[in-house]
Parts: sequence; C-alpha cells; structure tokens
Amino acid sequence: MNIRDYVAEVANFPKRGVTFYDISGILAHAQAWAYTIDTLAEAIAPHRPQFLAGIESRGFLLAAPLAYKLGCGFLLIRKHGRLPGRTISYTYSLEYGTDTLEIQSGRVTAGDTVVAVDDILATGGTLSASIKLLRQCGAHVPMAAGIMELLDLGGREKLGLPFHALMVV
Repeated sequence: MNIRDYVAEVANFPKRGVTFYDISGILAHAQAWAYTIDTLAEAIAPHRPQFLAGIESRGFLLAAPLAYKLGCGFLLIRKHGRLPGRTISYTYSLEYGTDTLEIQSGRVTAGDTVVAVDDILATGGTLSASIKLLRQCGAHVPMAAGIMELLDLGGREKLGLPFHALMVV
C-alpha cells in the first residue's frame, strides 16, 4: 500500500510558506489506517517497549492503538499545564522563544523501555525534547516512530536515535 496516497498536502497552512501534511485521509480509510498501525507495530515490536509515549496531539492518535496492539502502556507527553497532578517538565528552545513539555510524575521508572511516537518528524525540536524528557525520567528510549519524515528539515539528526517512518518527503 502506498500510504502517501492518503496524505494531503495543504499549501500555506497554518501560515504562508508552510506546507501542512494532513494525515486525516489515513484515519478515514480503514485499510490505510490498519496498514499504518500494523506496519509501525512491526517496526517497534523488536524493542519490546513497556510504554509508547504519544506526543501532543497527533502522536496520541498513533501511540494509543499501537500500544494496544503491542500490549504495552500508553503515556501522554503534553504541553505545560495540560496534565493533572504532579508532572516532570522539560523546557526547550524554539526559533522564537521556548516551550515546555510534561509527563505525569511516576508514570515512567528508571530502566523502562519507551518508544516515542509522533505523526511527523519535521525539524525534530518537539520529538527531541520528548526523548530528553523521557530520559530525564530514567527511561531507555531505543527509537522513535511516525508516519512521515520531512527529510529536508534535518530533524533526524537532532534525535540521536533511529526514527522509523512509513514515508519520507
């Protein structure tokens, strides 16, 4: 199956000069969605993770069914202030300022194997920060995965670990 057939390119969204890759076509097509989950599960399974960490917000769409399929737990990595209870935070630099990601305290213990999951790897800033947050919690993060990698933006180099994508643009 060519998963690219189900991803729409939307020019100048959310702002002029940006191309948005819309994965909702994958979600809407049962066979494309099954192929996406099954193929990503095959790539992740050899690492035997205790958890998959979904990165806000489209990473949640992938990580939750993948965790179910793989028989492991699902963790939320969210922007600051969106998780209840005690959290562990990681602040990182953006082009113009900073942002903070959080995970609930006590969800990950030292030595847990966690795979980070997001929809698209672009510049790598958020995914890299998520990996650092997981490692700050003591997790072993052997890889990350997603639907797509935007190769020209060089995000893979920031990760310091393998990234599995179904398609590269």
